[in-house]
Amino acid sequence: MLNHLLLQDNGVPIYVQLRDQIAAAVGRGLLRPGARLPTMREVAVALKIDLNTVQRAYAELQRDGLLTLSRGRGTYVAEAPPPPRNPRAETQRFAAQVAAQAQAAGIALDDLAEALARLKARQ
Repeated sequence: MLNHLLLQDNGVPIYVQLRDQIAAAVGRGLLRPGARLPTMREVAVALKIDLNTVQRAYAELQRDGLLTLSRGRGTYVAEAPPPPRNPRAETQRFAAQVAAQAQAAGIALDDLAEALARLKARQ
C-alpha cells in the first residue's frame, strides 16, 4: 500500500491527501475489508512526514467507519460500513463533499460522474 501513496505540494493538507488516498483505495477495492494497513510509524517514515499527521488521517478514517484501530494489533479496513442514520441526507452530504473536492482538484463534475458510473459497473 505504501507504494501507492503520493503526496503533492498543492496546498491540500498532507493528512487530507493521505486520508483521501486511503479512502479511495478502499472504495476501489484495492484495500479489502479486514486488510491490515501499515503502522502509523511505518507510513510516517516511508513518506517522511510527521507521525501526528498520519495519526490524524487514520483517526478521521476510523471516525468515518472505514478503519478499525486495535491497540497492539494494528489498523484494519473495517469489515462493514456503518449503516447511515439518514441515507438520503448522508448521500447528499457526501456527494457535495466529493463534488467540492473534485472541483478543487480541477476535475469536471461530468468526468467525476462518468468515473463513478464505471466504478458502479464493476461491482
